Formats: sequence, C-alpha cells, structure tokens
Amino acid sequence: MSVSDWIDVAAESALADGEHLVVDVDGYDVAIFKLNGQFYAIEDVCTHDGAEIASGELDGDEIVCPRHGARFCVKTGQVKCAPAYEDVATFPVRVVDGRLQVAAHG
Repeated sequence: MSVSDWIDVAAESALADGEHLVVDVDGYDVAIFKLNGQFYAIEDVCTHDGAEIASGELDGDEIVCPRHGARFCVKTGQVKCAPAYEDVATFPVRVVDGRLQVAAHG
C-alpha cells in the first residue's frame, strides 16, 4: 500500500495525553491516541470479531477490547493477547501547523 493523501482530522490540542478520538479516513474508522506527547493511529476494529476497540481501556500503550479482552499495541497495531491473533492496521499520523493529519492508504 502506498500513502496517497494526508487528511486533516482535528486540532493537535483536541487530545490530552491518554486521550483518543475516532475519525473517518477514507471510509475507515481510525482511532488516534496521544501517548507521552506522541500521536498514533490504528484502525478502530478488533481483528477478533470486527467490533470497535477505541472505547476499551487504555493500559499503558495497549488498548483492551471492551468485548472480549483482546489487547493491541496502540503504537504498532501488534496483537498482544488472545482471542485476537491478527494485528490491527496502523495509519501514519503527523502534525502540521497545529493540525492532526492521517494518511489515507492508497
């Protein structure tokens, strides 16, 4: 996949450390997390059953699926705990002129 476009999604100031928001990026629900001043973007879907995960508990740099407890690294998308076995997709995210931008997959 190649990065095609950067999509402006929110003000950088919209998130405090430990917070997240969910935005639409080319038809994908993408959860953006702010951890220790850095931004990370993952697809808001549990690879176990397709449910959203962003409303789950954030434990360090891992998001815990609110339905069955699967865990994913917010920084890399890597699955950390069953019942999920596949990583979740990540999206490049950057800050330009105080705005958060997420790259759409081309």
